[in-house]
Amino acid sequence: MTTDVPTILATSGGYRPGRRTWIEFDALVHHAVELSGAHGRRPRVTFVGTASGDPRWFSHEATEAGRVAGFDVTVLDLFPMPNLEDPAAHLLEQDVVWVNGGSVANLLAVWDVHDLRPAMRAAWEAGVVLSGVSAGSICWYLGGTTDSFGPELRAVTNGLALLPYGNGVHYDSEARRRPLVHALVADGTLPETHCTDDGVGLVYCGTELVEAVSERDGPGAYVVTAADGSAREERLEPRRLPSP
Repeated sequence: MTTDVPTILATSGGYRPGRRTWIEFDALVHHAVELSGAHGRRPRVTFVGTASGDPRWFSHEATEAGRVAGFDVTVLDLFPMPNLEDPAAHLLEQDVVWVNGGSVANLLAVWDVHDLRPAMRAAWEAGVVLSGVSAGSICWYLGGTTDSFGPELRAVTNGLALLPYGNGVHYDSEARRRPLVHALVADGTLPETHCTDDGVGLVYCGTELVEAVSERDGPGAYVVTAADGSAREERLEPRRLPSP
């Protein structure tokens, strides 16, 4: 089962502490599965940990979180080599691709080495829901802000560009994110930029932003646009998702 239109859920969340496991999938991951329309069987979710170098321990925790949630979670590793014979074909068989956080600059570089840009686009166009957190959010856009290059945040502008916007993550929890987004939008480095506080996700049908959703009360989403050489910010109130 895949969506009728290409769908992306870009987030600054998705995990919570587990009761019997280290983490559980929170409402945003469950919403990605809901958007896929999978029913009558266990949803197929592929976890991609490229941005953190495919740490085996976190892949295990993600697989355990999937077991608790009732999902069939597979892992696409690229270190030290792809663990799947045909990653592109595998992605097309999934309901959801969930990309974990870390270094978005390194993620994009490694994906280019393994020609995953066209594979991700093909999955998106086929109706597989693309989703993820932090680096796994920024990657779907033209670019955003990142600490990939060092402690001082910088712009990254070579995202997959499935969405023709910039992206700001961790907007409420990392103080330097908001002013840099404003500066980059004001000077034209980033186009209109869509931002999420922690626990918030943005749903796109095709390239249209259709809804902000949240797994917590309080945080928001934001659209930042350029206006007369400065940046203008509009808050979007997210819909509260039910806790799984």
